[in-house]
Amino acid sequence: MTKHKNTTKQTFIKGAMILLAAGIINRLLGFVPRIALPRIMGAEGVGLYQLSYPFLTVMLTIITGGIPLAVAKWIAEAESQGDSARVKYIFRTAMGLVALLGVIMTGVMLLGAKWITTHILPDARVYQTFLVMTPMLMIIGLSSVYRGYFQGKQNMIPTAVSQIVETVLRIIASLTFAYLFLPYGLEWASAGAMLGAVIGEIGGLAVLLWKYYRDRPSTKQTVEKPGQVNSEKNIPVLRRLLGLSIPVTGSRLIGSFSYLLESILTARSLAAAGIATGLATAQYGALQGMIVPLLLLPTALTYSLAVSLVPSLSEAAARGDHALIHKRLHQSMRLALVSGAPFVVIMFLFAEPICRMLYNHADIAPMLQLISTVGIFIYLQAPLQAALQALNKPGTALINTLIGAIVKLVLIVQLASDPEYGINGALIAICVNIVLVTLLHAISVLKFIGFHMKLLDFVKVGAAMVIMGAAAQFTMNQQPLPAEWINLLLACAASAVIYLLLMVIMKIIDRHDMVRIPLFGNWFK
Repeated sequence: MTKHKNTTKQTFIKGAMILLAAGIINRLLGFVPRIALPRIMGAEGVGLYQLSYPFLTVMLTIITGGIPLAVAKWIAEAESQGDSARVKYIFRTAMGLVALLGVIMTGVMLLGAKWITTHILPDARVYQTFLVMTPMLMIIGLSSVYRGYFQGKQNMIPTAVSQIVETVLRIIASLTFAYLFLPYGLEWASAGAMLGAVIGEIGGLAVLLWKYYRDRPSTKQTVEKPGQVNSEKNIPVLRRLLGLSIPVTGSRLIGSFSYLLESILTARSLAAAGIATGLATAQYGALQGMIVPLLLLPTALTYSLAVSLVPSLSEAAARGDHALIHKRLHQSMRLALVSGAPFVVIMFLFAEPICRMLYNHADIAPMLQLISTVGIFIYLQAPLQAALQALNKPGTALINTLIGAIVKLVLIVQLASDPEYGINGALIAICVNIVLVTLLHAISVLKFIGFHMKLLDFVKVGAAMVIMGAAAQFTMNQQPLPAEWINLLLACAASAVIYLLLMVIMKIIDRHDMVRIPLFGNWFK
């Protein structure tokens, strides 16, 4: 077992980098359907596709919630103590709970589909898409427990591989079925795209199952020690599992309900502003299906940092190693800040050509430009929230999320229903929510463990952003090459090189940081 464990467990940074590599691949591949679907079924079809997701998110939060996080956290603790029997017992308890909840919620969605799509969701044409997506509740629920299991063992490879397989299958199937179903109407094209997502999730789960059962024999040899198993039966695992997962589920449920209410209130507020249902659906589709994914592109890193941070901080907290907790948090926040800043600059300066080239919708560029101004806050939010959860403060994260959600929904009703603001009112509300929740998380982390980012780091990164932006704009204005998209890539590449050099000169990153980058790290040794 020891040999097996050493060959699979990764360090915090290595685990984060593995997930980062997978995340970058997924984000880049994910833009294939983002670009192609609007061209196949238009912004209105994308809107129907997007309108079904908020309800799915609420159901998934009820099923999984904080269970994968609890699994990752406690398996990391049990692994650090060498208690293999406890690892197996935690995993089985979590899997049973998720399977039970999955069956119940799937039944609720199937039986209530007609009523939900007619009375709750703002566009009844989403019915077919809603029905098609119901199998994802059980599939994603089971996958999340397996991912929590592997993350608790600090082995990020199965999660990374399953994500890539899921993305590739989803792209191929979504585009194929959307195209084939389009002659039957936009609602069926949307359902076809959702069917592709279901097929992708099945592929991702298959990878996790294969990896789990392939490694199972070596685990089984250590689990069947009578003393360990008997002692484990006396530990109220289910009660402890629910003890952490319920507050985390509550926090995520607030976010999920907020997302659901956001979609409903945005559509109804736009209608109150005099915008027709079809156009409101198209505008919401553009916001959630085109603009937000661009903003979230750098979260490939922040997600990987957050996932790796939970077991790493849990292990450090179990040992009482406060120095390591501060070190891991500083690494995460610095990487999130440094990696996210260039994307903010590029999206703000070149919103119009990006939206025109990617989506053939230059009219949505002002939305991208507006939301990019708060990009840094959303990139810093994930590590902060992960830290609160890993340090047994999920209730605090819940309260912070609730405050942000209430403010956002009130602002959506106030602003989006005003014809002067329209969809930009919803966008302003989302921006305020992002900034507010991030600041509340930062204040909470400072209060509990005394951690805060150095102000000088923000000043240095801010200065580098200004210089990078000037270089990018200058290069773009020169138009040295005949094709606009090549000039855009050249401007981005040249300014990125300048930005990295400034980061090195100002000692925000060093050679040791570069060595950790997958594939390219050996160049800096």
